[in-house]
Amino acid sequence: MKKRVLTILMAITLVISLLAGCSDKSAKTDNATKENNKAEATKGPTQSPNSSSDKITLKLFSNLPDRKNGQGLIEQMIIDEYTNKNPNVTIEVEALDEEAYKTKFRAYAMNGMPDVVSIWGQPSFLDEVLEAGVLAELKESDYANYGFVSGSLEGFKKDGKLYGLPRNTDVMAFYYNEKIFNDNGWKVPNTFEEFLDLAKQIKDAGMIPVAMDGGDGWPMAIYLTDLLVRINGNCSELISKGIRSGDFSDPVFKEAAELLRKSAEVGMFQTGYDSQDYGTAMNLFTNGQSAMFYMGSWEASMALNKDISEDVRSNVRVFTMPALANGKGKQTDIAAWNGGGYAVSANSEVKDEAIKFLNFMYQQDKLSKYGWENGVGMSAQDQSAYMTGNETILQKQFTDIVKNATSVSGTPFNDCGTSAFKTAIESEIQSLSNGTKSVDEFYKALGEACK
Repeated sequence: MKKRVLTILMAITLVISLLAGCSDKSAKTDNATKENNKAEATKGPTQSPNSSSDKITLKLFSNLPDRKNGQGLIEQMIIDEYTNKNPNVTIEVEALDEEAYKTKFRAYAMNGMPDVVSIWGQPSFLDEVLEAGVLAELKESDYANYGFVSGSLEGFKKDGKLYGLPRNTDVMAFYYNEKIFNDNGWKVPNTFEEFLDLAKQIKDAGMIPVAMDGGDGWPMAIYLTDLLVRINGNCSELISKGIRSGDFSDPVFKEAAELLRKSAEVGMFQTGYDSQDYGTAMNLFTNGQSAMFYMGSWEASMALNKDISEDVRSNVRVFTMPALANGKGKQTDIAAWNGGGYAVSANSEVKDEAIKFLNFMYQQDKLSKYGWENGVGMSAQDQSAYMTGNETILQKQFTDIVKNATSVSGTPFNDCGTSAFKTAIESEIQSLSNGTKSVDEFYKALGEACK
């Protein structure tokens, strides 16, 4: 067991030094000692509190609509704990799935934000939000002892000022049903070429190879990012240069797009994948209709989700995008980044209480601890104090993926530009994959969005 805990610790330490985005922001160290963490948890928030006798209502706008599983459960646990400790405080939650959330977030940005909101520390989302001035500046020194991994705060800053806090370290991968694989004699592929052949075998057997949330666009954009890395190795500068210039004529872009299209051509994804959403894709996998599901490490909680049949949840395993036979990138060059988090409205009438609640959430025995204990991926904070060696197989697999990573992608391709660029790639990639637009037409549309 000690060896396993040590392995996990090494993995978290490795990701600390690897995570970097497509921006030029430099990483800084936000390390904290365990002693400081314990002291901070005892001390609590440093922002000015309201009087305990005041009746206060906080409005929390969340992108986690499932309040009984995964990250939504963790968020709700902390809300319940906070209101129990502060009976004068009521927290009203409005939770929408991600795409509906982002649409309503824009409306709130124009007409007044709820007090605490979910955000993403990526240029495509946060740059315009910060330019609009709707988020409150946070005092970075308050979080010096919260154990945030090095560089994880950088995506939430503008001009050196902090406006939000990261929740996760996200890793994209293929979940697969090990029992279905074993029953059919299928093997986890070592190369992308083997992966395409495996997809044909699974399809010939009457199953869906990979359940894909193609309607939302972003999972396929990350799939494209994964392929760029497999072809070229580190692609941060390549992507940044393309977005700055609007020129995606580099052959690496074309090859990655052709491989995405080829994936669809061999029947990798379900019929109608290009219009179906997250829930539909996930249901295909958890109902046993597909052998694999391409999604992030935040879904590792499937292993503990009793809404999923025992036969499925106990057999979920994971692997990363296989390497190309002639590519520069390895299977250990992973798609990983710090993405979602929380912020406080700049115009909140109860800003002090909102920041107090935010700080409570990020005490290391809250989001980080509860997340790990419930199998919800990896935190953006040091979780080493909560590792027992008895984690789920999925947690251990993701930990090993990070431990063995030779590089990480940083911010995915679709989130490296403006919101217009993000909209373009996530609305055009379906046409690229299903062949209704050529590779040249796809990249021309992206180039136009960069102007």
